[in-house]
Amino acid sequence: MVTATMVKDLREKTGAGMMDCKKVLTEANGDMEKAIELLRERGIAKAAKKSDRIAAEGLVLGYVTEDGKVGAIVEVNSETDFVAQNSEFKKFVEEVAKQVALKNPANVEALLEQESVEQPGKKISEVLIDKTAKIGEKLSIRRFTRFETTDGLIEKYIHGDGKIAVLVKMKNADNTLAKDVCMQIAAAKPEFLNRESVPQKRLNKEMEILKVQAMNEGKPEAIAEKIVQGRLGKFYGEICLLEQEFVKDPEMKVQDLLKSKNAEIIEYARIEKGEGIEKKEENFAEEVMKQIK
Repeated sequence: MVTATMVKDLREKTGAGMMDCKKVLTEANGDMEKAIELLRERGIAKAAKKSDRIAAEGLVLGYVTEDGKVGAIVEVNSETDFVAQNSEFKKFVEEVAKQVALKNPANVEALLEQESVEQPGKKISEVLIDKTAKIGEKLSIRRFTRFETTDGLIEKYIHGDGKIAVLVKMKNADNTLAKDVCMQIAAAKPEFLNRESVPQKRLNKEMEILKVQAMNEGKPEAIAEKIVQGRLGKFYGEICLLEQEFVKDPEMKVQDLLKSKNAEIIEYARIEKGEGIEKKEENFAEEVMKQIK
């Protein structure tokens, strides 16, 4: 059964009209992903990214060593946005990023077992418990990315007071160029470095959707296939970092910028606060009643 809430959710994800949303949800038997696909095939909606469903609170911050050879970005979640503004919490997240950069834990579990760089004699897990008690909310270290280089440069960029963190490893680049690349990644949200990095399954799916779009426009199948090849360039230009228009100068692509500087992007990471986490809907009145009882 298609509910009003489902229609509303689909509309928010795709920007399509209410009636279109209701129609495709009915056709898809309530399957949200299938409904999005149907809207795209009909040219009604752009690709909706699951990561748009952002609903966790907390901060993403980073740390890079003075020599620019090691860096890390981390996400630490809290229960409310109010805590994310807390200076004590911010300091803790910065310390976690420094810990990851300097001590290179294999994963979050290993990180929690490490002795704190900032508080010797205490494990990170113990520091986390202390901060939880002091701040008064459940805190959790969710994820991190760490890069290291011997012959290149590591740079970070934090956007929106801890909403987005970007880390990049480059060769033959200075800090200004690396920072520009970080800002590009933060703003344009590339999924892959280049077209060779795009999984074949993802490419096949996009080609299938583009073909249906063209045929729905009245094009014969043979012509539709040629149109697909033409439209793939736009697809790559949206999801591949090197093929994106440079945000500071849309007349050139990122790969053109790098070529002009003889620089190279080795790898990058982008963490957005709460990305991919579904937030539990709370009824405030019910919560207050629970507290009273």
